[in-house]
Amino acid sequence: MEDQIIFRPIGFVRSPFKEPTKMPIQPDAAKGIEGTIDINPEFKNGLKDIDGFSHIILLYHFHLSKGFSLEVVPFLDDKLRGVFATRAPRRPNHIGLSIVRLVDVEECRLYVRNVDIVDGTPLLDIKPYVPEFDEQKAEKIGWLSDKIGKVRKIKSDDRFK
Repeated sequence: MEDQIIFRPIGFVRSPFKEPTKMPIQPDAAKGIEGTIDINPEFKNGLKDIDGFSHIILLYHFHLSKGFSLEVVPFLDDKLRGVFATRAPRRPNHIGLSIVRLVDVEECRLYVRNVDIVDGTPLLDIKPYVPEFDEQKAEKIGWLSDKIGKVRKIKSDDRFK
């Protein structure tokens, strides 16, 4: 018998992106793009003190992604790569991660900036971004080392539907 892990959304991301094509592929490429996060009312008390953070980490479900591939051609490349060496959405567990700027909090709604997430995406969790905990000096970034400068120019397409 397979182990089963069941998540239920704590809320939903609202963004100007109605479909995954032609949207930024990383938060850095989504500079200034605003969105909101509507938290389900039963989780409202979990938002206490979140307004003290300038950035938050969003963990969400790539709900439009069907199936998965262990090897993919990522947006910034034209070669087949292992999915775990990419940020492609067609993953075994369809979990996404973005760090966004928290602009304001009103009741069960968070106002955020630098959103690279499709509208209606189910939110699984929120964590505060703390540079002293989260920022790491990377000595190498693999196949991305000569492609980082392209992230703001490349938009998503439908390859991971």
